[in-house]
Amino acid sequence: MRWAAALLAGALCAQVEAPTASPQPARLEYAGRPLRLPSPCSEEDIRALALTCPAEQPCPVYLELAGFERVGERILLAGNLHTEAATLASILLLSEDGGKSWYEPHERIRSAGLDQIQFLDLEAGFVAGYLLHALPRDPFLLLTGDGGKTWRRRPLWAESKIGVIEHYHFEDRRHGWLWVDRASPGDAGRYELYESMTGGESWMLRQISDRPLPKKGERAANPDWRLRADPATKSYLLERRTPKWQVVAAFLIQVGECKEPELPVPEPPEPIPPSEANTPEPSAPKPPPAPRKPPSLKPKPP
Repeated sequence: MRWAAALLAGALCAQVEAPTASPQPARLEYAGRPLRLPSPCSEEDIRALALTCPAEQPCPVYLELAGFERVGERILLAGNLHTEAATLASILLLSEDGGKSWYEPHERIRSAGLDQIQFLDLEAGFVAGYLLHALPRDPFLLLTGDGGKTWRRRPLWAESKIGVIEHYHFEDRRHGWLWVDRASPGDAGRYELYESMTGGESWMLRQISDRPLPKKGERAANPDWRLRADPATKSYLLERRTPKWQVVAAFLIQVGECKEPELPVPEPPEPIPPSEANTPEPSAPKPPPAPRKPPSLKPKPP
């Protein structure tokens, strides 16, 4: 009976200690008006990016959408949030219902931008990204195997280097090609070609050249879908031709601002009560008089 009680206790503990389901990401519902993405800009962001955004003159934050892909009812948008002086973070948006609702399936990456998206089927997909400081550097891919619900980040290089992914193309889930522009002053071989046999988990350098390398797998734009910036609404419009262009979703370009926290104003000193103000301060005690010398007993000269 003792072993049965122990098993029952263990089962109860397992039920209590079982991890709770992760909270669902916040969703934005499109109802005909441009959506405003949340754009928190913390004091840590301002300090890390060396931004000058005083409280009386905050820095506007803008959304930039650089790529989109449609896979069945799923639509993905990729881009970044930035000020006029710096890139704040990457943005990846996913809709699973044809554009009616949107959420961010991957956390934002500071100082990063996302652009090219490729899906091989309804599950396997890739998004290209890079860090942007003075020059684009440290390119990476985001990989998914569940239709974009979850992603994992895979850097191209183990060490930090200047470079950006010009183009990439996967022929199947395992085999892919990737072209890089190093654009680094002093580098003899500016253009590099890489090959992956592991679905983007790792890459092998295949060719270096001073001139752009020929690419393959470049896809033509879908003539029935487009993403454009609209000056009239100051937003990005995702549109579908049916047969006229119809807005599927819209996102405001200016989404917020960065602002340094205001310094606290020191409180004025408490006033002194009149009774205490008229009371003279006690004077310091006077020092005792110096001792006088005794009179001299020597006779004075005549």
